[in-house]
Amino acid sequence: MSEITIREGDSFEVALKKFTRRVQQEGLLSEARRRQHYEPPSVKRKRKAEARARKARKARLKAAAKGY
Repeated sequence: MSEITIREGDSFEVALKKFTRRVQQEGLLSEARRRQHYEPPSVKRKRKAEARARKARKARLKAAAKGY
């Protein structure tokens, strides 16, 4: 549960901005979207493998750009 403290004199817009930032930092919306539909274990493994490959490719390109 996300909580924010609202100081005396804070407007609704300021409170909403604080709340939105806190929810974004905690990753609640992305977690809810991910859990919205059931994902079989095989699809989950495939998604994670693709993410690992993407990360490795990005690291390889970054190292090549530096000349390693």
